[in-house]
This record gives sequence, C-alpha cells and structure tokens, in this order.
Amino acid sequence: MGRRPERQRPASCLNRIRLLQFPAMIDGAKPRKCVFLHCPELDEGGYPEVSPFSTKRAGMARKTAMSMGLLSGADVLEDEPVRLTRDELETFHASRYLDAVKAAEDGELTPEAFLMGLGTPDCPVFKGMYDYVSLAAGGTLTGARLILSGEARITFNPSGGFHHAGPDKASGFCYMNDVVIAIMELAAAGKRVLFLDIDAHHGDGVQDAFYERNDVMTVSLHESGKTLFPGTGSEGDIGAGPGKGFTVNVPLPAGTRDDLYRDAFEKTALPLMGAYEPDIVVVEIGMDGLSGDPLAHLQLTNNVHADILESLLAFGRPILATGGGGYDVDNTVRGWALAWSVLSGGEDHGAIGMGGVMLENTDWFGGLRDRTLSQDYPGREAAEAEVAQVVERLKATVFAVHGL
Repeated sequence: MGRRPERQRPASCLNRIRLLQFPAMIDGAKPRKCVFLHCPELDEGGYPEVSPFSTKRAGMARKTAMSMGLLSGADVLEDEPVRLTRDELETFHASRYLDAVKAAEDGELTPEAFLMGLGTPDCPVFKGMYDYVSLAAGGTLTGARLILSGEARITFNPSGGFHHAGPDKASGFCYMNDVVIAIMELAAAGKRVLFLDIDAHHGDGVQDAFYERNDVMTVSLHESGKTLFPGTGSEGDIGAGPGKGFTVNVPLPAGTRDDLYRDAFEKTALPLMGAYEPDIVVVEIGMDGLSGDPLAHLQLTNNVHADILESLLAFGRPILATGGGGYDVDNTVRGWALAWSVLSGGEDHGAIGMGGVMLENTDWFGGLRDRTLSQDYPGREAAEAEVAQVVERLKATVFAVHGL
C-alpha cells in the first residue's frame, strides 16, 4: 500500500498541536501537566439522536469543567485531538473493514459490511461517520503522544474509549478502537502499559488485542457477562501463552454498590498494579456503572470513580484517560467533570453535592460528587459472597503468576 497523506487537522479546530518526535523518555520529576482534549468539531454531527450514545457528553463535560474553573492554571491545558490517519488506523484495523466503514457512510451498506457490525442498532450508519469517529478516536492517540513527548503527565479524551471495536468489526457503539491503537503506540515505544477499564461493560476488544502479550496488562471491572453485553469477561479469562496472567477480569453482579466495587478494586487491581509496575496507566472512565443508567445494572455513585482515580494518581505514573459508556447524559457529564477535577488536582467540588443518582434525577446544586447511597440493601450478602469468590479465584490464578 502506498504512503498515505499526512494527518489532516479538522478545519474547525485551531492548529495548535505540533508534530512530536517519539519515543521520548518520561521524566517523573516534571510537574503534573494535565491536558484536556476536545475541539468544536466534536460538538457537531456525531451519532444519530435516536442512539443512546450521545456525542454531546464530552462537550458538556468540558463546559461544566470550564464553568468551575477546572480548565485554567499553570499546569492545566486544553488541546485538540488529531484525526487518525489511515496508516494509524491500520495498525489495528483491517483495510477491508475501514473501506466498508467509509463506503457505508456513502450509502453502500453491503451484506459483508452488515456482518462486520455496521448498520445495526448499536452501530448505526450516519453521515460523516468515518471522519467523526477517527477524530474522536484520534484524541486518545494524541494524548498518548503528549505523554511520550514529556509535554503532559495526564491527558483526558472524554470522546474516546471505544473498547468494543475489533480489527474488522464494529460493536457496542464502537467503530475504531482508540484504546488499542494508543496502547500499541505506547508499547512500541518500550513502555509497560496497564489498562484499567471501569466501564460497566467488559472491554472485549482491548482484551482480545493483548490476550497473548505480557508488555500490556488489562484489568477490567465490569458487570458480569451473565447479565450484560457483551457477555464476556469471566474471571477465568486470564490470557494465554506469554500473556497468561496479564489479562484480569473482575465480573461483578448486578446491583453492586460502591463499597463492594471499591473492595474488589483494592483487592485485585491495586496489588497487581504494584507487582506489574507499569510505566503508564491507561484508564477508561465509563460512567454507565452509575445507578440509574438505562443500559446497565450496577448501582454506583461517582464517588467510587473519583476514589479510584485518586489511587491511580498516588501510584505516580503518567495517566492517559478516556471516556466510555454512560447513557444518563447528565450524570455522565457530572461524573466526567468530577474525574477531570481529580486528575487535574482541582479543588474538591464534592463536599455538598446533591441530586444525581441519589435523588434519581438530574438536579444538582453546589457540587460534582453524588451523595452516597446506602450500602445496606436487599441482595447485598449474595453480591458480597459472589465478589469474594471472584477475588479468591483470581488470587489462585493470576496472583500466582506475579508472585503475590
């Protein structure tokens, strides 16, 4: 295949990102430069209005963060995603699949394209689909490169997190797997990467991409596939060949609340992170685990997301963060604004948070954090026993690989 043209920047985005030279050493002594990635073009077009996946969420989260003073300061910057080129997409995706995505948006939806997942209720065809998704996904690779260059320690692309897409298949609102493409670039630069997925849905596309590798560890806390799409992510799936023990799944029962979720994270992800000692942490901050989300069945508040991010920051490694699921738009927007507040070291805007998942509405006053939900609820004992079994199985399999 011939050389593709240089990457194209969207016309409506300012031309502020210079070409970077990679790889570069990461200097842990540098200040925590935090970069929020977004541009006006991502607020235009996007998925059809009938789709549960709202592309307005990222821009709304940015607006909330801006209104609360979370996008200003010496070490807090905004930058723009750079659209993925064809060459960059082909580091993971099959050429014939990318051709099918481009053809589908022009009205050519073949039976083969349908078998690739295009034109389904989850992955509808829409005008400008190829360019829109390659821009949204491009923000994650942009963030990875800013970290590799040493220009940032923390980056957040709320428009990213398409963790279900496969090399030749669209799935679960995901057409181009930005997470895989960014991790591949980080790994190619010689970095050990830990991918932590706290979306309610199992990140099957990312898991499959690295299932036989040991330079990338994937850790997914998600609602069990027994009750939620895509039906994968058993604790028995631990990798294969050289990658055995480097895939970690923590399936959680429907109805799981903050305390059990936090306990599972602390007993699995934290010790494994310490044993693996990654150079960079990539985290998908899906908000579909929040109580009341119409497409999932966990019962979390955004406090648990904030607490997990605090733990990642305490680990002291650069962080590349993405958005992900979240189908109650207002709760998702508030959750991502809170996540950015934590990542960027902003003030604690949670002291008097009200509304959201606590009051089962979207009215909130004076804060970003949800009020806590009762941890004493019907079915808690059964859920606690199920989570304990998952943790013990992982200790008997994955932990043994890492000497824990």
